[in-house]
Amino acid sequence: MTTIAVTGATGSIGRLTADLLTGAGLRPRLLAPRPQRLDTDLPTARCDYADGSSVRAALAGVDVALFVSGREDADRLSQHRTFVDAARDAGVQHLVYTSFVGASPTSGFTLGHDHAATEASIVESGLTATFLRDNFYAEVFGHFADGSGAIRGPAGRGRVAAVSQRDVAAVAAHVLGDPARHADATYDLTGPEALSLDEIAAHLSAVTGRPHRFVDETLDEARASRAGHGAPDWQVDAWISTYTAIRDGELAAVSGDVERLLGRPALTFRDALVGTDA
Repeated sequence: MTTIAVTGATGSIGRLTADLLTGAGLRPRLLAPRPQRLDTDLPTARCDYADGSSVRAALAGVDVALFVSGREDADRLSQHRTFVDAARDAGVQHLVYTSFVGASPTSGFTLGHDHAATEASIVESGLTATFLRDNFYAEVFGHFADGSGAIRGPAGRGRVAAVSQRDVAAVAAHVLGDPARHADATYDLTGPEALSLDEIAAHLSAVTGRPHRFVDETLDEARASRAGHGAPDWQVDAWISTYTAIRDGELAAVSGDVERLLGRPALTFRDALVGTDA
């Protein structure tokens, strides 16, 4: 029997993936920095990406692991590399990593640089890899709105093929269920449609019953509107690049990988919102 581990088990992707695996009769090991928050009868372990010893202990005896990318952090790439090295040392054979569409050192979305470097780190480690390159999650766009329902950013008329977290988890569970079939594969996970932020705002209004609108900003306006958050420059740059990457067409491509892997169409943006608190 293949021993499966799921990292980030207290987050959306990890939790959804674990639920699908257990529904298929599997018993993954659930890993999280604070596993005491998990309400489960599945095996759990503490796993802090920045702490190699915790990673090695958590992954002992594991064959394949879902490696959910860490939270935004100035040291995230270092944490990812620590995880990869510890996974190799623990004897893990295969990592399934949640990356980002178009991950590259020159990605317009600045955090795509970290994803590209993490992919390279996994390849260099000698581990078998499957890269799930996710577009932006459809479920998070509602959280981009301010108290008046305005989604502000320099996206212009650009489009984004946002993917549902439920589809990403379904693909992850599918891959983990038969990892050998997906060895050294890269999948672009998107929704079935590329929408402008005006269209996204309209869908949010329809689903939530609260008015939403998109407000296009210049770069200077975007920086000024985020100045009050007290975030470091690298994080503000990442927030703004979310919109400029959309503006520049980097996130508009629609992939058929979700449908090909799952045997059903990817969820539409509106369907992804149903049942969420968007």
